[in-house]
Amino acid sequence: MRLSRYFLPVTKETPADAEVISHKLMLRAGLVRQTAAGIYAWLPLGLRVLKKIEQIVREEQDRAGAVELLMPTLQSADLWRESGRYDAYGPEMLRIEDRQGRDLLYGPTNEEMITALFRDGAKSYRDLPRMLYHIQWKFRDETRPRFGVMRGREFLMKDAYSFDLDEAAGRISYNKQFVAYLRTFARMGLRAIPMQADTGPIGGDLSHEFIILAPSGESEVFFHKNWEEARSVEDYNVATDDTEALQTFVDSMTAEYAATDEKRDEAREAEMGDDLLRSRGVEVGHIFFFGDKYSKAMGLRVSGNDGSMITPVMGSYGVGVSRLAGAIIEASHDDDGIVWPEAVAPYKVGLINMRADDEACVAAADDLYARLEAAGVEVLYDDRDERGGAKFATMDVIGLPWQLIVGPRGLKNGVVELKNRASGEREELSAEAALEKLA
Repeated sequence: MRLSRYFLPVTKETPADAEVISHKLMLRAGLVRQTAAGIYAWLPLGLRVLKKIEQIVREEQDRAGAVELLMPTLQSADLWRESGRYDAYGPEMLRIEDRQGRDLLYGPTNEEMITALFRDGAKSYRDLPRMLYHIQWKFRDETRPRFGVMRGREFLMKDAYSFDLDEAAGRISYNKQFVAYLRTFARMGLRAIPMQADTGPIGGDLSHEFIILAPSGESEVFFHKNWEEARSVEDYNVATDDTEALQTFVDSMTAEYAATDEKRDEAREAEMGDDLLRSRGVEVGHIFFFGDKYSKAMGLRVSGNDGSMITPVMGSYGVGVSRLAGAIIEASHDDDGIVWPEAVAPYKVGLINMRADDEACVAAADDLYARLEAAGVEVLYDDRDERGGAKFATMDVIGLPWQLIVGPRGLKNGVVELKNRASGEREELSAEAALEKLA
């Protein structure tokens, strides 16, 4: 894509109403614009990031055996009355009445709807286990929306739901999602720490929040120093069809201490001494097993292999897709702007023509642009008639992993310059070598 034809409203000024670095940089880099309190338009560059995140989430859900569908944003209030949550949910729910006087709501979550859909389609124990998911916009009317897309009112979320015959089978589904979440965040270049979360009145021990460390995180977290060790997606390769291996792996991932402020074990922390670390974190995912809370209330029953009727048990698994865009920036930025991990970067390389008024530079840059595109490399080509300093500033703030710089001085020596955004390292090499490295 040529930047001269793109819509990228980059700004130099830091917005006065932006509190956290991700909000500041998403506005400065032209990723989003606020259209109402807590509601954002995703501009072209931001949308590309959102789609990259969404695709990684989708691939790992598919790998875990979940099946994708798509539920609507508007839901009938009658479904929520069946579960007993309509009156109990509170003012965060946006309630709507259509012209026929029917009560609707803009869905903040989908437990009721997925239960009704499965209830209408599943009849026998042979229809279980199942995991279903979708990636859809949600709305919660937060009292004080803040931190940009990190705590907005409208947000994109992946929510998955498991249906199983009993709690033992439900734990297997839960473990598959646990692994899927670790892999999802690792693929995005994030170190996510699973922390046991409050299960509320339902009880049990099957609830985890996935927290990434960030100085401006919303909550204080406490964890064993071993969680600082670098991990890659290969560390989370486990055969999810091997129930015993799956449980062993999940046990190993929850053996080291990690807790939010609400779930601290101060006695255990005292025993850890200097091995205990404290930081702030951002929640990017939450998985939860809630048994028959919805299936029982909404009359979901299937026939067993002995003819008896069984009420399936359920779990829910949420990932904040739009929130992840902000969370990644919180974890990966420097003084000059965003530093995107390659897997979620809107483009892999920013191609900079230093002199749009120089025929040789234009010809060389145009040729590199065509060859990068032909090789399938996602490239944003800054072909504008602007100063070199302005072009560098734009590329730094939007944070593409690589910058390929074409200038008259280098061309005279038969080289171009390649800059790694994360490390800042620069090297001069031939155009052929640069293409080979990027492709």
